[in-house]
Amino acid sequence: MISLNINGQQHELDVPDNMPLLWAIRDVIGMKGTKFGCGIAQCGACTVHLDGVATRSCVTPVSAAKGKITTIEAMADDAVGKKVQQAWLDLGVAQCGYCQGGQIMNATALLKKSPQPDTREITEAMAGNLCRCGTYNRILAAIEQAAGKQEETSS
Repeated sequence: MISLNINGQQHELDVPDNMPLLWAIRDVIGMKGTKFGCGIAQCGACTVHLDGVATRSCVTPVSAAKGKITTIEAMADDAVGKKVQQAWLDLGVAQCGYCQGGQIMNATALLKKSPQPDTREITEAMAGNLCRCGTYNRILAAIEQAAGKQEETSS
């Protein structure tokens, strides 16, 4: 049995130790917000927080997922996550939206670690999150807005 603390709830799972955390979250627990992108930790669609650190769940075995796991489903209850999500909405960041959960998770982890990042810090932190629609300029602007570096757009 594997015990996982996901979004503040304890889950006891009868799964193999080497099962990717992503599959446990999506297929066993049924939380579909965390997406499968590449399966090799190169795109960021599967990003979750493991004890506050942005982590690629597609290559993290459940046996290594000790600590508090936070998924995109919990971001509405997180003060920084809420600011990031609002900035995403204000600036219309998403096009297809597939990568956005991972983008938001990575951006939130960045802002918790560095509340006032400069453009270089944002670009470096977000470099591993791919967006096939190419909304990188809007992603940068949304992170800057969430960090209080740009005025919010009225909805």
